[in-house]
Amino acid sequence: MTSAQTAESARSSSARLPWCGIMVATALPLREDLSVDYDAYAAHVRWLIDNGCDGVVPNGSLGEYQTLGDEERARVVEVAVEAAGDGSRVMPGVAAYGSAEARRWAEQAAEAGAGSVLLLPPNSYRADEPAVRAHYAEVARAGLPVVAYNNPYDTKVDLTPALLAQLHRDASIVAVKEFSGDVRRAYEIAELAPELDLLIGADDVLLELALAGAVGWVAGYPNALPASCAALYRAAVAGDLEVALPLYKSLHPLLRWDSKTEFVQAIKVSMDLAGRPGGPTRPPRAALTGEQESAVRAATEKALAEGLR
Repeated sequence: MTSAQTAESARSSSARLPWCGIMVATALPLREDLSVDYDAYAAHVRWLIDNGCDGVVPNGSLGEYQTLGDEERARVVEVAVEAAGDGSRVMPGVAAYGSAEARRWAEQAAEAGAGSVLLLPPNSYRADEPAVRAHYAEVARAGLPVVAYNNPYDTKVDLTPALLAQLHRDASIVAVKEFSGDVRRAYEIAELAPELDLLIGADDVLLELALAGAVGWVAGYPNALPASCAALYRAAVAGDLEVALPLYKSLHPLLRWDSKTEFVQAIKVSMDLAGRPGGPTRPPRAALTGEQESAVRAATEKALAEGLR
């Protein structure tokens, strides 16, 4: 079954497609010795869903997948599926240097019971269009719906609206996590590929992309403040600016950290302050500088004092 056929099956069997809604790119709780705390991670997944989120994205950049060994990476997916209680709520990141390895992680996700996967383009060199199309086609053969992840800053490969439309015509992708920051692209994507689902990929353009027709949010800051982020998202996609705009303004000092290089450390600091299991990061990610941590702490403490949760 192709990715597109799998997606169509999902459309006909469920009102909520596995890749839609608030899909939290989960941070991975680490102990002080930098080992993975799987029990804390399972509890965190359950807490996110209990607080208004639709599902989770394990093994994304926020989950520090690049630093995980194979056994750790596979176990994280298994824990997420078990904790979520419904595999359709889990969309593992399957990025890898080689297409064969990325397909292997997609197959592992399918075996674990996940409902979809999130895939970066080739990220070890500046791939051209034929290479990008071959990469997505290969991973789509694993059988799960594939959500493309456009992050031209880190991958040096830009999934332009025209290329996304081609990948959709190839039946290789069902949606895109759009992280370019250019909100104008939402309209061009809708024109060129009207059946391709647009997912908000950066927290600090949530309102703009929600109003432009996004049907999901691959989210970072709900790791710390899920209920308030969920309220913001629901109001934004409903076009309820009376509710959404004040929330967006209150949360934006934190949401913009999702687009910074230090986003993993920042979100983990906010989690710690909110009473969630954040913890340290694995090298080469270092702790925030004193100035950075002070800024994150101040914004988080202000949000908590205002009753955001």
